[in-house]
Amino acid sequence: MTADQTLSPPTAEQIREALGGFLRERVQSEVAPDQDLFKSGLVSSMFAMQLVVHLEEQYDIAIVGPDLKLDSFRTIDAMTELVLRLTAAKEAGGV
Repeated sequence: MTADQTLSPPTAEQIREALGGFLRERVQSEVAPDQDLFKSGLVSSMFAMQLVVHLEEQYDIAIVGPDLKLDSFRTIDAMTELVLRLTAAKEAGGV
């Protein structure tokens, strides 16, 4: 991996794949990108906190305030959108 690759933000596909793998390990089931993790019973609100920590550590972002709602973690697609938005905001701020 080159220095440029380590500095470039993750793509939506990379995030989806990584989240799918993380969830597959934890829930021992395949998870579709648009599958509602809470309604399907695959994860609980307690597990949502594990998702917050995982995303913050994996993507070096801070999830605070209005982003800390279950809807942000309901699907792989929602989490991907959250990571992309927070990563872009972080880069735009030069942090």
